[in-house]
Amino acid sequence: MAEKGETGESTFTVLLALGANAAIGVLKLVAGLLTGSAAMLAEAAHSAADTTTEGLLLAALRRSGRRADRRHPFGYGKERFFWALIAAVSIFVSGGVFAIVEGVRTVLGEEAEQTLAWVAYAVLGVSFLLEGTSWLQAVRQVRREAAAEDTTFFGWLRRTDDPTVVTVFCEDSAALIGLLLAFAGVGLHQLTGSGIWDGIASLLIGVLLAVVAYILGRTNKGLLIGRQADVRLVRAVRDRLDAHDGISGVVDLLTMMVGTDQVLLCARLDFDDTLGAADVERLCVRLENELRAEFGDLDEIFLEPVPRADPDVRARVLERYGENPLRDRTSGGSGGDSI
Repeated sequence: MAEKGETGESTFTVLLALGANAAIGVLKLVAGLLTGSAAMLAEAAHSAADTTTEGLLLAALRRSGRRADRRHPFGYGKERFFWALIAAVSIFVSGGVFAIVEGVRTVLGEEAEQTLAWVAYAVLGVSFLLEGTSWLQAVRQVRREAAAEDTTFFGWLRRTDDPTVVTVFCEDSAALIGLLLAFAGVGLHQLTGSGIWDGIASLLIGVLLAVVAYILGRTNKGLLIGRQADVRLVRAVRDRLDAHDGISGVVDLLTMMVGTDQVLLCARLDFDDTLGAADVERLCVRLENELRAEFGDLDEIFLEPVPRADPDVRARVLERYGENPLRDRTSGGSGGDSI
């Protein structure tokens, strides 16, 4: 299960981003209306999309923490993945589409005179400071969690099962790039007198948002379908079981993320033939307790006695993993890790 401190930091990161984006959105909208800049209006839509996204992420954090019940016996952890996916759609629809439409309208429409350019520059500067504060908080959290898991910054972003922090980091990174594009569009419009640069900046902001939305959507799709746990956890559990007294071998090991820091484990084990039925039952209880104590991310554990030579089980394992089940699958699909 997720530690309270980690959930609290994720909530703080989202709340900080929400406050920054809401304030920035109002400033950008006012600046866009005063200057007539398409890039500033696109950035206002960008901030509106980001603010909506943070609201969805807060809902994800709250709803995913509910306890398992009769209707959802494996808990509500995947709600975080679902709402993060909806947030990605929001970024594309309310931010990317508006920015692209506004850019096309400006490029193909009549030339508009730019006014009060200094207002746009001032708002862009303040926005950069506020977005930078939110971005630095996201970066600090990613670095801290990457160090705790002994992995690299981008390695953690690729493998993490916490879409809230990833979404904030990607949003804020895109926001900072978008501000630079808007600054370039306003500046080139002022220097050349041609509004086409403003429209091009708006188009680029829209494309940027579409790319971010795609990346986040693809990540959350994998989690919703049912991604395997971190391969390092899978290998550690496998080695722990394989070395345990009373177990002749680990036949198959399946894992699936059912929430942030919540892993469903199903292990098919070949128990020592000298053990009786009661011995196997007691050993399964002991194994479950030991695994829970050693691996805090394990949420539900299922242990199944299976003879190693069973042809049906072997056929299923080979069908899932191929002839070389021990190959490295750091990006694996929906299952787990075969032995």
